[in-house]
Amino acid sequence: MVDQALLEIGSDNSLLLVDDDEVFLKRLAKAMEKRGFAVETAESVAAGRAIATARPPAYAVVDLRLDDGNGLDVVEVLQDKREDCRVVILTGYGAIATAVAAVKAGATDYLAKPADAQDIVNALLSERGELPPPPENPMSADRVRWEHIQRIYELCDRNVSETARRLNMHRRTLQRILAKRSPR
Repeated sequence: MVDQALLEIGSDNSLLLVDDDEVFLKRLAKAMEKRGFAVETAESVAAGRAIATARPPAYAVVDLRLDDGNGLDVVEVLQDKREDCRVVILTGYGAIATAVAAVKAGATDYLAKPADAQDIVNALLSERGELPPPPENPMSADRVRWEHIQRIYELCDRNVSETARRLNMHRRTLQRILAKRSPR
């Protein structure tokens, strides 16, 4: 599969990854390097904009919500500096309105977190207007639900009561879910 990806990437394999989740960013960078990309990373809108201005990449994967602002600001700079840049927006806050805004700003695709590295590559390399192939091993609905609950739990600083309130569920139900192992 790596050889196929190398053929599809082309001669300019520069890739900008912008995400404020340091662990995810490092893991994704390593996975994309294995697939033939020359990766540069940024953990903020400011850093992403600086790289996009100085060295506009051929490809970019940008988180929608970053600590210092909106990832769409990086997408706008990328489109100004390099119109042919293929951009994929990643977000844990999937909504139709933000997907539309991302595409209008110039994004090629919009994927919900957690996204598999191969799904990201497929989205980056798909032709405009062409849908990438469906994932080989998509997460189960139970796993997606569990990931979402875990993410909200972490964002609420592991406060069960606040997480339950935000998820609109009973606190005891949430405690039972958190006590279980993650589904496959």
